[in-house]
Amino acid sequence: MKKMILSAALVLASTAAMAQKSNFQVKVDLKNFATDSVIVFKGRDVKMDTILVKNGKFTYSDNLTKVSNRAFLTPKTYRGLERKMFNFPCVPGEKAEIKGDFATRFDIAGSKFYQQYHEVDLMMESAEKDLKEYSESLNARTKNGEDRETIMNEYEKKMPALLKARTEKIFAFVKQNPDNEACATLFEKMDDYDQMKELLGLLSENVKNGRMKAYYQYFIDMAKKRAEADEKAKKLQASGIDAPDFTLNDINGKPFTFSSLRGKYVVIDFWGSWCGWCIKGMPKMKEYYEKYKGKFEILGVDCNDTEAKWKAAVEKHQLPWIHVYNPKGSDLLDKYGVQGFPTKIVVGPDGKIVKTIVGEDPAFYTLLDEVLK
Repeated sequence: MKKMILSAALVLASTAAMAQKSNFQVKVDLKNFATDSVIVFKGRDVKMDTILVKNGKFTYSDNLTKVSNRAFLTPKTYRGLERKMFNFPCVPGEKAEIKGDFATRFDIAGSKFYQQYHEVDLMMESAEKDLKEYSESLNARTKNGEDRETIMNEYEKKMPALLKARTEKIFAFVKQNPDNEACATLFEKMDDYDQMKELLGLLSENVKNGRMKAYYQYFIDMAKKRAEADEKAKKLQASGIDAPDFTLNDINGKPFTFSSLRGKYVVIDFWGSWCGWCIKGMPKMKEYYEKYKGKFEILGVDCNDTEAKWKAAVEKHQLPWIHVYNPKGSDLLDKYGVQGFPTKIVVGPDGKIVKTIVGEDPAFYTLLDEVLK
């Protein structure tokens, strides 16, 4: 009997110690979230937890030293077999409750912070309503076979106004709620560094310098780096400057020097076999390569790939132009200020950059028609 009492006391003490260690908790109750477990990604760490789930219900606790994002995803989602996941900022000393239907709608509530977070969440839902509906309509039109260039032209005309309206609603909310601590989570939903600085100025000092500071500062710092990289890219990719020369091994393992193509128009295509948009654009690239055969050359620069995957992709997609391999450790991407894929840099016969186009953009083909006809 004494041993049983002692054991019970130890269990209670252990439970109390665990309770003291766990300063954050979330209770989840979701319909249509069929899974036996969830994998928890801990913010920007590589560590993971696995939590058992029963009928869409589970509780997760952790001892946090700072505000940190957590992503909750099913094992099938982790393996790429489905898309069932959600993420949100976990705050020390707070308790969250997530309820609703995963297939339609669910909300986050709980202690004071998460009540404020719910207000911010509802505001964002309203701010992004028109943007979301328009994006969904474009996706539907694309699937129905509508001309992609027509859709892209419309997108470029309408999207700036929709984004502006979204930003205005965010700013209006923060102006009216400067003491809402959850407003600090809005920085991860923005990209523009100058807008972030302006938004920061609207927060109260308590929020600005409180426990959310390290959380929002990360996103501001990242935006600053992107802005600096964009400015650098503009200079390196500006029309009229000399395109840096380089030598890389071609598909046969022999050195190929870019300047050997001087005297004709050249498209330097920075791509990779892993890049979905790069591969998606290849049929159109092949069409234009044939259309203006002999009038220009394409120099495909494979990046962030293994040589085996690069060669296999060239063979699989039957890409008839010149190909070179950019190995790890090369400074070529930095020389050209390449930040995304695909990046196509059109270089004139004089070796000077004509224009740089990032992404699979119909404007690239319009440009080729203009300079090669």
